[in-house]
Amino acid sequence: MGAKAYLSISAEVKAALAAGKPVVALESTIITHGMPYPQNLAMAREVEDVVRANGAVPATIAIMDGRLCVGVSGEDLQRLAEEGHAAAKASRRDMASLLARGVMAGTTVATTMQIAALAGIRIFATGGIGGVHRGAEDSFDISADLEELGRTPVTVVCAGAKSILDIAKTLEVLETNGVPVLGFGTDDFPAFWARTSGFKVDQRFDTPVEVARMLAIQSDLNMGGVLIANPIPEADAWEASEIEGFIAQALADADAKGIKGKATTPFLLQRIFELTGGKSLESNIALVKNNAKVAAQIALALSGQLAQRPA
Repeated sequence: MGAKAYLSISAEVKAALAAGKPVVALESTIITHGMPYPQNLAMAREVEDVVRANGAVPATIAIMDGRLCVGVSGEDLQRLAEEGHAAAKASRRDMASLLARGVMAGTTVATTMQIAALAGIRIFATGGIGGVHRGAEDSFDISADLEELGRTPVTVVCAGAKSILDIAKTLEVLETNGVPVLGFGTDDFPAFWARTSGFKVDQRFDTPVEVARMLAIQSDLNMGGVLIANPIPEADAWEASEIEGFIAQALADADAKGIKGKATTPFLLQRIFELTGGKSLESNIALVKNNAKVAAQIALALSGQLAQRPA
């Protein structure tokens, strides 16, 4: 049958792709596991509105009813948001099992990349990528996102890696996997809630057109994914030292409760939300919208670049 036999692409997204119009993929674990209902539904709709306002078509991706769904909207989007943590969290290893069982699942960065590539979508906006967890030298807890970026030709626009991770090791693994880490208007790799992490990006680009030119060449070379690090807006950012205190407490709480594996990130995000009195969620929503805006602008520029190239 082939993988495409499991794809369900909405009419709007299918028409946009056929016409060569810019499309931006959006993940769904941020809906199912990233924030509570109804904030998750409002956020999902607002992010889609941002993509549209910047000239692209949004394509929220999830696994629903035994299908790889691209362009989830309307009642299906509400159903996904209401399901929340009761939905599965799908990474590469889970896809076949979830499809076979007909289980609803939010897609991680890795799985969203896979499905986006299958559908022919080149640009994907998310909050922050997964990475190497603190203490990975003992736990070996390393997100599948990093290897996926090395092999799947989709560009991911994010606010860096979540501050709960070991960012130095995350960048080392990205380098090992041959993933270009580009700063959009920054020389510093951002740390999700904070604009800087103390580490540098590989290259800096300041406009969507410059990024699109690089992505067109990356495609010509048949290389893998690209990571675009786009800092959280200044008005919504935290000082690194301030958020670090909340992260340390959340990590200690996770250790005390024996939280491990893929349950770790949702637990830590929820605990930080509690410790910050909900302010971390406000910042999370702001950075996702900012990434959606930049992703749409890059997708628009890239569609122009591709249209100008000889067949």
